[in-house]
Amino acid sequence: MERTIWLNPGTPMKRSIDLSPDQRTALLDRYRKDHDPEVRFRSHILLLLDDGHPWVTVAALLFCSSRTIDRWVKRFHAEGVEGVAGHTPGRPFRFAPGWVHVVVAWVTEHTPRDFGFPRSRWCCEAVALLMLETHHVEVSRETVRRWLRRGDLVYRRPRPTLGPKDPDRQTRLDALRALLAALPADETAVFQDEVDINTNPKIGSMWMKKGQQATVETPGNNEKRYLSGSIHWRTGQVFLTEGKPKQGRDTALFLAHLDDLRSRLRCYKKIHVICDRAKCHTSP
Repeated sequence: MERTIWLNPGTPMKRSIDLSPDQRTALLDRYRKDHDPEVRFRSHILLLLDDGHPWVTVAALLFCSSRTIDRWVKRFHAEGVEGVAGHTPGRPFRFAPGWVHVVVAWVTEHTPRDFGFPRSRWCCEAVALLMLETHHVEVSRETVRRWLRRGDLVYRRPRPTLGPKDPDRQTRLDALRALLAALPADETAVFQDEVDINTNPKIGSMWMKKGQQATVETPGNNEKRYLSGSIHWRTGQVFLTEGKPKQGRDTALFLAHLDDLRSRLRCYKKIHVICDRAKCHTSP
């Protein structure tokens, strides 16, 4: 039903927009809260027209043309309140939406090794190559990235987790606890492992001015060192043995550390060294 307003006596004018209470509430919500200024602007046009203001007044108040008002009035009549949001910017999606489900299923349900790639993690280039080999569809890495974003996937660093649990883990832990609880006075125990240290720092992301790349001072040539260390099970004291330059995490470093332990804990008759099953710990 159209409503009529009267600007002057004897001069009737029909409203070009007649909002229902629900539509007016929805447009008010968009006008007050939407993050897009264009959506707020369009909502403002329709709300002023619903209040009975003529196009000339609306155009003067909002500094727009009658063509702009006409466009959004027609869009409202054709699509309703949702038409105020306009069309999605950018190029139209030229591939079938089903391809999004295909690549999302590959990335979330399979590993690259399942398709013959010698990789443990997916990259956009691998997915694009698989699309070409499997379905003869040529796409770019950027297209694959957009597909994965459409599938609610994000690119971030995975969280490392432990592999399959050792079925004898609890038995080993019980044996270690029993050993530590019943150690004689002339025996002790340490927990041992190796670590590598780089003199060049690992540089992560940071905020910087656009067009001006920040710098981080480094010592120059990277020097890598390996340390073999142990922690005393009762006192927490740390014992360290540094490997020679260019010496890796090898058996010689482990044996040198055992000699250091023997020297520094010579007051004990026996030293129990608790370590993992790395090759340098189990080699002949």
